[in-house]
Amino acid sequence: MTQRTVEAAIAAERRELADLLDALTAEQWEAPTLCAGWRVRDVAAHMSMGFRYSLPKMAAELFRARGNIHRMADRCARRDAAAASTGELAGHLRDNAHHPWKPPVGGITSALGHDVVHGLDITVALGLDRRVPEDRVRILLEKVTRKSAAFFGADLSGTELRADDLDWSFGTGTPLSGAAQDLLLVAFGRKLPPGRLHGERHHRFVTG
Repeated sequence: MTQRTVEAAIAAERRELADLLDALTAEQWEAPTLCAGWRVRDVAAHMSMGFRYSLPKMAAELFRARGNIHRMADRCARRDAAAASTGELAGHLRDNAHHPWKPPVGGITSALGHDVVHGLDITVALGLDRRVPEDRVRILLEKVTRKSAAFFGADLSGTELRADDLDWSFGTGTPLSGAAQDLLLVAFGRKLPPGRLHGERHHRFVTG
């Protein structure tokens, strides 16, 4: 896997998500997502934050949030979502398909993870049957570790993630099975709607 391969995957993911966002109804834009407390428009605004904020502006926002990156992200997402039209929010992704932004930790692969997982935060919550291309999912699954899962608040202790649509598993313990992209969400600390995961302890990773 080369950097160019990952960059191409990022660009394709952003364009596809922009097209998907453009097709949403007004009601869907206001619907909740897998990101607790965020509507679709809030997630979309957050996804483009790295393109729109310079480093000095980001530092100023972090200072205002007293160093709490989660508080900063929440405030900026809600404010930016309120200030932009849905067309603008989708356009930020499309227009920045090749933007070199990446999170502070994890490099270029984390940038792909940011786009894929937040896209799934939207589509899974809305019940849309979007399948992320397998090559993109595999790139991210290869980077799953206990440390990365813990960073996102996922407690995978005593659990083996076992994909039922491709040859991939992670961890040891009681099997938790589901589509690879759903297990990716689990590894990123998300809880999913009922019916998507299977296993004796699946309730730990399901909403409600």
